[in-house]
Amino acid sequence: MSLKKLFITGLITLGLFISVGCSATTVEATPQSEQSKTTLEYYFPHENDAHEGTWLQWPNDNLYKYTIEDYEPIWIEMTRGLIKGENVHIIVYNDTEKERVKNVLIKENIDLTNIDFFVFQYDDVWVRDNGPIFAYDKDDNLIIQDWAYNGWGNKAPYKKNDIIPSLISEAIDVPKIDIDMIMEGGALELDGQGTLISTLSCVNNDNRTPDFTLEEIESYLSKYYGVTNFIWLNGVAGMDITDGHIDGMIKLVDEKTILAAPSFDPDSIEFDEEDPDVEILHNAKNAKGQAYELVFLPSTKKNVVKVQGEWITGAYLNFYVGNAVVLVPNYKDENDAVANEIIQELYPDREVIGIDVRNLYVDGGMIHCVTQQQPVDKLQSDIE
Repeated sequence: MSLKKLFITGLITLGLFISVGCSATTVEATPQSEQSKTTLEYYFPHENDAHEGTWLQWPNDNLYKYTIEDYEPIWIEMTRGLIKGENVHIIVYNDTEKERVKNVLIKENIDLTNIDFFVFQYDDVWVRDNGPIFAYDKDDNLIIQDWAYNGWGNKAPYKKNDIIPSLISEAIDVPKIDIDMIMEGGALELDGQGTLISTLSCVNNDNRTPDFTLEEIESYLSKYYGVTNFIWLNGVAGMDITDGHIDGMIKLVDEKTILAAPSFDPDSIEFDEEDPDVEILHNAKNAKGQAYELVFLPSTKKNVVKVQGEWITGAYLNFYVGNAVVLVPNYKDENDAVANEIIQELYPDREVIGIDVRNLYVDGGMIHCVTQQQPVDKLQSDIE
């Protein structure tokens, strides 16, 4: 069983816990600086921007028992969808797994033309958090940022995962920058125009950044991600293994639109008006000082998985935007169609593909957690 098991229980009960272990309680959005893209050292492109490909750490039974049986159908459907518009880079545990996965995909009638394989050992499948962060420097050179990683605050094995960015850098010949701060990809949501939304419970937690002040954390994020405008939610430390990753509750669709979980929706029975994060989000402004349009997704109509003896509803926000498709968590529930339609309206030029993620969701994650985008090489594209 995955060590991210507690993730879902935390998402459903967000706002019912008392935050512990973080350095601050309520912080309003940090005003935008005068910094422009031309003065930034690095720039992290929005997920909507053109990808060269997507990285996946393929499930195998060297990780946890029954991982292949439970997870592999999800990875098959992610791959089937993603190759419609980009390359898929599959990390497999060993050469035996490489041949096995190839044969699985061939039997599924999936064209291998835009798929390649890398044999690296890893601790689990959550590549969003341990994988490379691809960004551009001020001259538009593609680089890999290797942020430190400690298994969500020393809660899970991580030594193999921690070296994945280095192995990928060497394998694909993209320069790597080592960064001496722990930061997981799922902890950050950006709009590509200077704004970041995150949770203090995760990013400013002593189990990750004990030697950094919030001001110093912001300085790193400005330098390496190009952030000029910070929106800090409190989050809930200890609510789950991630201490409240933002990618399960918020999606910055673009610089004008925020897609949010039903706990932020005044018309939802899940709305928690006592949660200070509700007010922060509803008052959020982008880097230009403009208010965001807020759009909300529902939860599933019925309970869909059983976690620690309790049946819970499913969430839709942890979706992934590819070049040609949007991969959306689905649950064989009547609200799948409702959520898919809302997302389709926000991404009219992409095909929304619903994927049954129940076997992954019960262990703590969804689609965004297990994907990591590689943007196009701007300079190479210019040459071509």
